[in-house]
Amino acid sequence: MEKPSIAASGLLARGHFFVHVSAFVDEPAQIGEGSRIWHFCHVMAGARVGRRCVLGQNVFVAGGVAIGDDVRIQNNVSLYEGTIVEDAVFLGPSCVLTNVTNPRAEVSRRGAFERTLIRRGATVGANATIVCGVTVGRYAFVGAGAVVTRDVPDYALVTGVPARRVGWMSRHGQKLPRPDAEGVMQCPESGLRYRLEAGGVRCLDIDEEAPIAADERGAGMPYLGRGEGAR
Repeated sequence: MEKPSIAASGLLARGHFFVHVSAFVDEPAQIGEGSRIWHFCHVMAGARVGRRCVLGQNVFVAGGVAIGDDVRIQNNVSLYEGTIVEDAVFLGPSCVLTNVTNPRAEVSRRGAFERTLIRRGATVGANATIVCGVTVGRYAFVGAGAVVTRDVPDYALVTGVPARRVGWMSRHGQKLPRPDAEGVMQCPESGLRYRLEAGGVRCLDIDEEAPIAADERGAGMPYLGRGEGAR
């Protein structure tokens, strides 16, 4: 039986992308150039996927979902209507995002979907749950298994159930040390400096919307979540 979806040739007027033969991309959906959609995925009509994204096995993207460029979505993740994922976000395996706070099988909430916003560069760890209606800030890091019930500040590291801030993370995914007398923290991997200010953290050396330089995207160093310099 012929599949009612875009074929695995992955050709649209907007450019070239790859869709595995077992995946479905319903028309009309927007898929950016260089993106890869792997086994058993389903992207519904009206969804928008940016450039150079990777959707791992068994990813579901509902209509109305917007995904930015350079996003990595690992296996078994479902994005429901109302979800907005900005550029360079990492969604770990089997993490959960919802769109209704008080679902009932007998009550239709289709006109009341809540927005969940995952901002640029954020990471959501494996099996974490993001309760709908919250914003996960730029370059925030949600630990594996955490349950996020309220907004997460930029660069915050949150863990636990419910999730609580336990530190600050650099853009390179390293836990930042305690601030010095001027409120400055330095990433142990990249050397980029961050300042603790009222309401959160900002990077002093690179614009919040600018990507990491190409020559700084190598294997890097292991995560320094414990030990010297990672308090």
